[in-house]
Amino acid sequence: MDGFEHVPVLYEEVLAALQIKPDGLYLDGTAGGGGHSSGIASRLGSEGRLVSLDRDEEAVRAAGERLKGFPNAKVVHSNYVDFDEVLDSLGFGDPDGILLDLGVSSHQIDEADRGFSYMHDGPLDMRMDRTEALSAADIVAEYPEGELARIFSEYGEERYAKSIARGIVKARADGPIETTLQLVDIIERSVPAAARRAQGHPAKRVFQALRIECNRELEVLEDSLDRMIARLAPGGRLAVITFHSLEDRSVKQTFKKQEDPCTCPPDFPVCVCGKVSAGRVLTRKPILPSADECEKNPRARSAKLRVFEKRADL
Repeated sequence: MDGFEHVPVLYEEVLAALQIKPDGLYLDGTAGGGGHSSGIASRLGSEGRLVSLDRDEEAVRAAGERLKGFPNAKVVHSNYVDFDEVLDSLGFGDPDGILLDLGVSSHQIDEADRGFSYMHDGPLDMRMDRTEALSAADIVAEYPEGELARIFSEYGEERYAKSIARGIVKARADGPIETTLQLVDIIERSVPAAARRAQGHPAKRVFQALRIECNRELEVLEDSLDRMIARLAPGGRLAVITFHSLEDRSVKQTFKKQEDPCTCPPDFPVCVCGKVSAGRVLTRKPILPSADECEKNPRARSAKLRVFEKRADL
């Protein structure tokens, strides 16, 4: 476990966005290695509280080790979609701030046996929570060709989704596809030579799509954002770091709808739907990492931070 690493992106920007109060209650829904969590905990006083969640048991152990010097911090093995149940079970009320860092940790990517990387050979796993049943290998083995193509196209924005899905179905008829490099080889043989020479690894988008499907990432995100805003204390803030366009689009659209939920036709002189704004979007454009941060941590390059503030009178 000493090898668990995850460099927190947009660290100072996140802490500034949350406007941490010494006596506040904060929820880190994606603890990772505890980087952001330790920053939050260090700014809390004796009356403040932090609850850090992660669905990866290795991350929970690592975050617990990093936060052991902070008695006001509690680390729980849980998917952030279940945050309400966790807070209620601990007897906590409404948080003053919630953070989601949706990136895959460096540890998860670099450890071959986790199956997230198309650069290292290992079991085709990709489960963030290894107590879950469905793995990437199961998806590759069991999903129909059309469903594979849909996932690759929708979640990976893969141009050659149909060809790759066809290649997988053909290959699995000869035997199980169990390792990451087995899959990479199939992908490379399923796309034109010009695409293989293009910028970026030809397996990148397919691996992203499988990871999203395996962990229900978009489903979990979309099922959580509205409820998190509703649970925030008056004036509380929700900060979300995304790493690809599908996540960012979901966050942006949810924040916009929470700010302006009116469903009346544009030509109505007054609102009659009765839907009330939950607060305001603080980031009209997302906060991006600096050039210096990107140079020090290349995995931060695609990060975007968006922040929503709940109305103080709700």
